[in-house]
Amino acid sequence: MSSPTHHWIKRLADTRKPAYLAIPDLIEEDLATGRLRPRDRLPGLRDLAEELALNYTTVARAYAEARKRGLLDSRAGSGTFVRGRTATLPLAGGSSIEMSMNTPPEPPDYAARLRDSAARLMSGSDPYQLLRYQDFGGSAADKDAGAEWLKRRVPHCDAQNVLVCPGIHSALVALVSQLARPGGTICLDTLAYPGIKAIAAQLGVRLQALPRDDEGPLAHAFEALCKTDKPSAFYCNPTLQNPSTLTLTHKRREALADVALRYSVPIIEDDAYAMLPQSAPDALASFAPELTYYVTGLSKSLGAGLRVAHLHAPTARQTQRLAGALRATTVMASPFTVTLATQWIVDGTALDMLNAIRNESRARQAIASRMLEAWPYDAHADGFHLWLPVPAESGWSASELALQLRNQGIAAVAGAAFSTDGNPPNAMRVCLGGSKTRDECEEALRIVGETLDHPHHLHSPVM
Repeated sequence: MSSPTHHWIKRLADTRKPAYLAIPDLIEEDLATGRLRPRDRLPGLRDLAEELALNYTTVARAYAEARKRGLLDSRAGSGTFVRGRTATLPLAGGSSIEMSMNTPPEPPDYAARLRDSAARLMSGSDPYQLLRYQDFGGSAADKDAGAEWLKRRVPHCDAQNVLVCPGIHSALVALVSQLARPGGTICLDTLAYPGIKAIAAQLGVRLQALPRDDEGPLAHAFEALCKTDKPSAFYCNPTLQNPSTLTLTHKRREALADVALRYSVPIIEDDAYAMLPQSAPDALASFAPELTYYVTGLSKSLGAGLRVAHLHAPTARQTQRLAGALRATTVMASPFTVTLATQWIVDGTALDMLNAIRNESRARQAIASRMLEAWPYDAHADGFHLWLPVPAESGWSASELALQLRNQGIAAVAGAAFSTDGNPPNAMRVCLGGSKTRDECEEALRIVGETLDHPHHLHSPVM
């Protein structure tokens, strides 16, 4: 059985950060991606020092720092264990508030719409057919509906190049496995969806972070990498990026696509949040259609449980190759879920729900602007998360702030989970959709603001 920390060896070699600070970041990252789980046992100090080729003192300092961040528990005679969620102080409603998972807020009539749609689906479908194997990648009707949905962002979309997948993550697994061999390189932003990090680690693919500015990854850095070590692909989350909320400008998208075209580098365009803004620059797929694998899903637009994604490949042949990779890992998407998604797209429910979720997101962003007025952060009015830099004058580090918030019943994610260059920003992603109501969202954001205002809680005892 392989060690849960063996993959740290390469990560430590790639980072410029001291190992005693990098190891706690890696623990935090592995917790966020699910590689580590609460109550997992970590190697002892001497064993880990030997495995990572570090001295004993460095590893001891790393574990001490991780305990300070609330990530580990050490028990005499038993070992060192990953901590689960700390016991929380209940809020007014008596339960904790989820602000770590980026899920769309649910409009007031969401449940009624879902019940009505499910009833119509069951009355108009053969229920046995929904429990049987279906054509992989979706039926012709499912692909046609997917193509119509994608044309909102990819006008040249062709249904024969569309695959219906059980979520964006599964599509990314297939794409990485097809485009990059073990040991190959995928380049991306210095901040990225944690899932792409987990996929790359699982498949033995190296991630190379590209320097960024206020408009996103730098095109000249992408070109420099292409000249010295041609990457297998360029991964990009260009619209309302997770976690930074950045939307790449038209000019930056054009420049990145130009580099990809000149060096024949495939583009993985993970446009999970593409449908939320009322307007956004053209997709990278519009600038480099012959190289771009465009994927978006319904879980970030309509509901986290609607695990349906639509992937558009450059050619029919590449679509079939991807279908084989997806079949090997996921067999097929749930027929019931896909049929519901297709029905929603065709009858207009999807667009109605998208507008309702956009309106609810705006209401919650307005709450955030009031509750966090004293603390600058990045957000988009139509999105449902924000990126909160933790200023040095607050007295907090992002990981310590996240721990303190957990102690108060609020779950948020520190920047280490999203870093791809080993140098995570002192910032935190706060999601607004997990709160059941606007009042609950306001209460949670009030606590976030008050905690930032009172760094003397930094050394409060863990409850």
